[in-house]
Amino acid sequence: MNSVTSFLIPAFLLLALVLVLLLRPYIFPSKTKATSRRQMNAAIYREELDKLEAEHATGVITAADYEISHAEMRQRLFQDTIVEDDLEVAGSTKKTAIGICIFIIVLSSGLYFSLGDVVRITQTNSERPVTQEGVEKMVAEFAIKMEKDPSNLKGWAMLARSYRILGRNEDAAKAYARAGNFIDSDPQLLADYADVLATNANGSFAGKPLQLINQALKLDPDNLMALWLSGTASYNANNYKAAVQSWEKLAKLIPADTDEARAIQGSIAEARSKGGLASPAPASTPTPAASSGKEISGKVELSAQLKSKIKPGDIVMVIARKPGERMPVAVLKAPAIDFPMSFTLNDALAMNPAAPLSQLAEASVEVRISKTGMAKQEAGDLISAVQTIKVGTKDVRLLVDQVRQ
Repeated sequence: MNSVTSFLIPAFLLLALVLVLLLRPYIFPSKTKATSRRQMNAAIYREELDKLEAEHATGVITAADYEISHAEMRQRLFQDTIVEDDLEVAGSTKKTAIGICIFIIVLSSGLYFSLGDVVRITQTNSERPVTQEGVEKMVAEFAIKMEKDPSNLKGWAMLARSYRILGRNEDAAKAYARAGNFIDSDPQLLADYADVLATNANGSFAGKPLQLINQALKLDPDNLMALWLSGTASYNANNYKAAVQSWEKLAKLIPADTDEARAIQGSIAEARSKGGLASPAPASTPTPAASSGKEISGKVELSAQLKSKIKPGDIVMVIARKPGERMPVAVLKAPAIDFPMSFTLNDALAMNPAAPLSQLAEASVEVRISKTGMAKQEAGDLISAVQTIKVGTKDVRLLVDQVRQ
C-alpha cells in the first residue's frame, strides 16, 4: 500500500462518518410522525372555541359578544390553516441528504486540490534543508533549558556535543565541564572532551587532554577516537614510535577497504618516515619506489580569508585519486604550519602498493585541511577545488579557498 492510498482510505472513512452523523435525521427518521403546524393551529383554536362556549353558557359574555367572537375565531382559524404545512414545504428528505453530500464532497475536493495533498506537502517539508541558523537556534534554546536545570548532567553532555559539532569549542569545553562525573565512565565523551580541549589549546595535548585520552583508553582500549588522538598527541610530541603503535592498533579495528583505513596507513607511513622507522613491506609485493617523472608536485596555497581558521594541530591532506573513483591512490599528510607548502605525490605514498600513482596517466588531486586528519570529510574542513592533473606534472598550484558545509 503506497502513501497516497494509506492517506485516502482513512480520509474517506472520516468523511463517511461525518456525513452519517450530519444526516442522521434523514437517514434514520423518527418512528413517530411529527405534528404539523396546521394540526397545532387547529388544536389551539378548538381549545379557544371551547372556552368561548363555556363563557357564553355561564353568562360571562352576552349572546351578541359570543357571536362576534365566534365569527372572528372562525375567520382566523381558516386563514392560519390554509398556510401550507411545514412538513410538506420542507421537501424530500432524500433530496436534502443528497444535496448536503454533494456540497461537502465538492467543498473537500476543492480544498484538497487547491491546497495540495498531504503526501506532497510532507515531501516538500522533508526536502527542505535544515539551515545553519535553524540548528543554532535549537541549540540556543536547549542551552536556555539547561541553565534552568543545571543538575541534568546528561543534558550538559548532549549540549557539549552539539557545540562541538557547530565548531563552538570554547562553549563545548564549558558544557563538558558542567557535565561533571557523567562523562567519567563514557570513553567516547572523554575522547571528545580531550579533542575539544586540545583544539582550544592550539593543538597541545599536554595536561588534561592527555589525561582524558588515557582515561578513555583505560575504559575502552579499542575506542577509535581515543586511539587516533593518542597517536596524534605522540606525533605532535615527536614520539613517532608511539604514534605508529597507536595508529597501527587503530588500523586493525577499521575495515581495510575504506577511506579511513587508507588515510591511517598514510599517517603511519609518514610517522615512520619522520621517525626513521623501518616500514615492513608485504612479502609477495615489493614496495614500489618513487619514480622521477611519475609523480605530481607543486605548492598548496591558502586563501587569505581562511588563514584565521588554521589552528595548530590541523592536518593538511593532499589526496590523489583515479578520476571518477573515490578510493585514494596516494595521500600526503603534513601539519598545517606554513603556506605556501610544497608537496610531492609519488609511489612512496601509495595507499595500495599494487596500484601506485605511476600507473596512472592522470589523477584527480585535491587538498583538505582537517582538525582530525581522518579520511572522512567533516563540516568545517578547509578544501580546494578538485583538479585533474597529468602524472609527471610539476609546479601544480592547489588553492584552499572553501569551507565544507
